[in-house]
Amino acid sequence: MKKIQTAAVIFLSFLIISGVSWLNAAENDGPKADLPVIVSSCGQSPGPALLKVLFMKMKLEHKPKAYEINPLATADDLIKMKEAGTPYRTLIIVMGASLKGMGAAGISIDDELVRTKKLIEEARNQSITLIGAHIEGMKRRAQGASAGDNTDELSIDAVAPASDFLIINKAGDEDGRFTTIANEKNIPMVSVEKNLELLEELKKIFTK
Repeated sequence: MKKIQTAAVIFLSFLIISGVSWLNAAENDGPKADLPVIVSSCGQSPGPALLKVLFMKMKLEHKPKAYEINPLATADDLIKMKEAGTPYRTLIIVMGASLKGMGAAGISIDDELVRTKKLIEEARNQSITLIGAHIEGMKRRAQGASAGDNTDELSIDAVAPASDFLIINKAGDEDGRFTTIANEKNIPMVSVEKNLELLEELKKIFTK
């Protein structure tokens, strides 16, 4: 009888340990993406510049290059890389609009929405992973914009629902905007509070 009880205890202990290990693995698991990656924008906010700094810190290795920052990337840019035999595997589109940034580029939000739509369509044609990133907090939301300026929200509508997964600064999701999209579209979402956390999440995403 004691042997049976001992065996049962050992078996239960094994299940508990295995369960904990499985849970830890699940917690450590997250969305993954492949290199090379191109970072663009929908709204010409400074977000891509921040990602450039973080990618530089990561020192990713991939030939001919691990990443490219092109806020005005087009569908043709994706096509050219594919034809060259070095297709992009991941596209990050930073959401959030800057009237100053669009003005400097000589474009409007309508121009951005048209370019972004074509960019996403080509990414889908090539099975490129699309990451929607909103990393500048509430200042890139309607709540931080001038009266009547809804360009931030238009940018979000164009990118977030079409994304394979989302990287979101928690401050920009205070009203649950991104959480709602993620739940409705069944899109995985990574939330961060600080740039250091964003750096760590990017390392997880792009390292095997």
